[in-house]
This record gives sequence, C-alpha cells and structure tokens, in this order.
Amino acid sequence: MDLETAQTTTTTKFPILKHGEYDMWRLRIEQYFQVQDYALWDVIENGNLFKPVAQTITNVDGTSTSLIPGLVTTKEKAQKKNDVKARSMLLMALPNEHLMTFNQYKDAKTLFAAIQTRFGGDDATKKTQKTLLKQMYENFSAPSTESLDSIFNRLQKIVSQLAILGENISQEDLNLIFLRSLPSEWNTHVVV
Repeated sequence: MDLETAQTTTTTKFPILKHGEYDMWRLRIEQYFQVQDYALWDVIENGNLFKPVAQTITNVDGTSTSLIPGLVTTKEKAQKKNDVKARSMLLMALPNEHLMTFNQYKDAKTLFAAIQTRFGGDDATKKTQKTLLKQMYENFSAPSTESLDSIFNRLQKIVSQLAILGENISQEDLNLIFLRSLPSEWNTHVVV
C-alpha cells in the first residue's frame, strides 16, 4: 500500500460517538470535517448564513399569502447544501439510541450544540471528571502481566483526557508516574 492510499484510508474512518468519550470524539469529528471539506465545519461553527425570510404578498381580493422564496444565488445553494450535509454526517456519528432524539434539530449548528450539551457536560461535570482523572493518574499502577506498550497507552490516555480538560502534565512528572507504576520485575531498569 502506497502512502497516498494509506492517507486516504485513515481520513475516511468516520468517528462514531461512544458513551463517555465525548471530548475525544469532538476532537476527531472536528478534524474529520476539516479534512473532508472545511466548509462543512464552518457551517457547524457559524451556522447556515442563509436564512430564508417569508414575504407576505397581498392579493387583489385583500387576502395575504406568505411565500418563502427559493434559494437565489449559487453561494446560498452551496451554504444550504453544506448545512444539510454536515447535519446528516453529525446524525450518522451518533449511536442509534440517540438518533431519534437529535433528529429534531434542523440545522448543523444547533444539532452540534445539542450534542455538546448532552454529552459534553457542564462545568460541574467537567470538574468532577478532572478530579477523577487526576486520582486515576496519581494512583496509576500496572499488573505484571501487562506489556510496556499497554501500560504506557493506558497512562497516555489518562494524560490526554486531562489535557482536554485543561490539566497539563509535565514530561518529567509523566516519566516518574510511568516508572513508579511498573511491576517489581522492572525495578532493575527503573533504577538505571
């Protein structure tokens, strides 16, 4: 497999939201939209700038009719198309059990805001998450049956989640926690 094929394969993997992993999903979905077509992410962040305004026309007989004009310019058509596409892709990224709940949002910006509110949590939730992650980090340990790669990956996941919540860990601190967490059979290497 050549480099171009490998890059295409990795950029087409669609991030699906999993319970308890909103922050990581948000980073991935933002990158996914930006790689696919930045205009889609722009619609999610800034909303669809085209808002059709109903025009009221008074008929000859004195009655009035409300008319919503169709899309006028190519730019407005493209904006609406991007909004529909971004909304559809966001709905596809949701687990099946949440699809009907979020289908009520008719544009990408409000849909994304609703997803963020539901799965991202409020400040109190994030503070609790941060506290729990700090405890997990400080009490991190590894069983003797676990490989070094697996130990490091678990620790790195905790550090990444803390970084998303605004808590940065120094490389020196990370190294100390990693060495401290190693099973006793690694003591010789830890001392060195």
